[in-house]
Amino acid sequence: MTWHRRPLAGFDLETSGVDPETDRIVTAAVVRYGGGLPNQVHTWISDADGAEIPAEATKVHGFTTAAARSAGRPAGAEAEAERHGVKSLFSSSVPMVLDPRVLDKHVDQYRPGGRRLEDLCRHYVVPLDAAHDSGADAVAACAVTWKIANRHRWMIRTPLEELHERQVYWAAEQQAGLRDYFARTPGKERRALTVRADWPLIPPMRPGVWADA
Repeated sequence: MTWHRRPLAGFDLETSGVDPETDRIVTAAVVRYGGGLPNQVHTWISDADGAEIPAEATKVHGFTTAAARSAGRPAGAEAEAERHGVKSLFSSSVPMVLDPRVLDKHVDQYRPGGRRLEDLCRHYVVPLDAAHDSGADAVAACAVTWKIANRHRWMIRTPLEELHERQVYWAAEQQAGLRDYFARTPGKERRALTVRADWPLIPPMRPGVWADA
């Protein structure tokens, strides 16, 4: 049985911003998708580690600072393992990751338009009725990944370990291209400094050290 006929585990976060070094988790979801069984969705709300949630982030996912502090669990009980000195599930090994954005950009590099999850869902005709709900986003990401692989059958025949390693290279190549684009585009030069090629995990700035927001 090929890997795309087996269950996939999807993961999504909504956060207080886009900087992994300083911003905090607000909601998280893990889903079990496919494999001939109904999807299972598990979601959590974090108290955002006591940090303020900017209005811009609230507009995206709907959680205010007050709502997160009222309904959320302590961040240390969530997935912010390294920040809170808890051994991460990924500290000794990295799971085989399938990134729909990396896969899509590799197989359809020059397609115009955005590559956000909403864009990919429209392109691959995947329902997304509650964008920026972590559970809905995780399910949609699995569905998009499945459709990409089903359309490009060589992915199905590629062992997961090999497909994961290829994505490491593709992601670095894609980010290098984005960095070059920013560097040569007037008004966007400084954005080139923020482009990172780490995939699938971004390491802390220094081992065991996290900056406060």
